[in-house]
Amino acid sequence: MYILKFHEIYKRPIWGGKKIGTYKGKSLDYETVGESWEISAVEGDVSVVANGKDAGKSLSEILARDGARLVGQHVWDNFGTTFPLLIKFIDACDNLSIQVHPNDTLARQRHNTFGKTELWYIIDAEENAGLYSGFAQAITPDEYVERVANNTIIDVLQFHHAYPGDVYFLPSGRIHAIGKGILLAEIQQTSNITYRIYDYNRIDKDGNPRELHTHMAQDAIDYKLYDNLKTVYKPCYNQPVMLAECPYFTTNLLHINSECKRKMTYLDSFVIYMCMRGSATITACNNTCVELKQGETCLVPATISDVSLLPTPDCELLECYIK
Repeated sequence: MYILKFHEIYKRPIWGGKKIGTYKGKSLDYETVGESWEISAVEGDVSVVANGKDAGKSLSEILARDGARLVGQHVWDNFGTTFPLLIKFIDACDNLSIQVHPNDTLARQRHNTFGKTELWYIIDAEENAGLYSGFAQAITPDEYVERVANNTIIDVLQFHHAYPGDVYFLPSGRIHAIGKGILLAEIQQTSNITYRIYDYNRIDKDGNPRELHTHMAQDAIDYKLYDNLKTVYKPCYNQPVMLAECPYFTTNLLHINSECKRKMTYLDSFVIYMCMRGSATITACNNTCVELKQGETCLVPATISDVSLLPTPDCELLECYIK
């Protein structure tokens, strides 16, 4: 087995911009792109391998064939033939809707799918750009419905100014939105279930108001107040800095300027690397290797016990696996 790269799946929502192509160093065939799905097992949008002997095969095919050798035994036991994570880059040229995602229980009852817990890593943010995460004051479920109806729901949300390197962990149930002028990486459960709460009274390409899910979201929202919703971490060179650890994924930041070896045997999990800045040559213990450039993503199968990361100066990677 070898380190896998995949063809991107580009999404073009009405709020998309032009930064993803520039960030990746690619000339895209679209005027605007809002999302680049790097690794996906979402039905209808399953990633296709771009390199090596399995080029042209889908992630689902590879997983069905290789099972625990690809994802790790405990991941295989828990998720079977569904790859558990969706990996993205997002470019918000305009404000995204205020939204929430259901937890596993609610998502299973309503949609027969996983819930959606996610993490944001801010790659770039324009001056005064920001995002919403959590409530700024306590409200009841009934007041929530009233505020959506009278366009005042934003008044009770926490607004956070965004800066490169900021990290936000967003468990299912937390009300949130990405603001205009932000480019970020997103790691999330494999789910495409979003309850749109407020959308600035925008209309779609056909001239119709975008659908809201006010009452479905009412039962999904966590109404508790939380402080310090931005993840606090201390950057350091050449060793992993944990950004998030939860049942769905563990994510580390690797800021490296010299060769770095990562042992993976104890993880019993696949490992995903996303290159935030610079580039790195990733060589597996079986001497297969890939070059990972800024804006690229790769998947290291669980059967590979260790890798060597040889970076350009000042390289930043996100490292993700399931404990």
